[in-house]
Amino acid sequence: MKENVLDVLMYLFENYMDDEEDSTKQDKSALTVELQEAGFHLSEIDKAISWLEGLSDLQESEPSGAKQSKKSFRVFSEHEKQKLNRDCMGFIYFMDNIGAFDQHIREIIIDRVMALETPEIDLEQLKWVILLVLFNQPGHEATFEWIEDVVFDEVSSSIH
Repeated sequence: MKENVLDVLMYLFENYMDDEEDSTKQDKSALTVELQEAGFHLSEIDKAISWLEGLSDLQESEPSGAKQSKKSFRVFSEHEKQKLNRDCMGFIYFMDNIGAFDQHIREIIIDRVMALETPEIDLEQLKWVILLVLFNQPGHEATFEWIEDVVFDEVSSSIH
């Protein structure tokens, strides 16, 4: 089985999103054993848990600086452009323009994309990262539900 960190994260999301108990708050060793039994390699499990811990740290941090402007234009660095293709950057711009998330959430999304060890992220993977980031973000429930519909509609249509 060829998997990466995003595959582990997607598995956790799909299997724990309806649980009352947060999967990242479970005992790490129990979660690791369960993921190994599901067929994931220990190295990818460790990276996924670290990714989730990084997400938790970012979500708990407050945006730095003064009040953020409602309208801004994000310029991607060369490193970000290497990882995010044109479709991904366009989708981030689109979500930004419709007010789906604020600058702080946008930066968390970009940070978590960059934390993935894959050389390039496609649009479907970006949507999963957005879904994972928005999952526990108060005030972003409508955007979460919309992205969830988009992601799961694409998954079910590709299966048929």
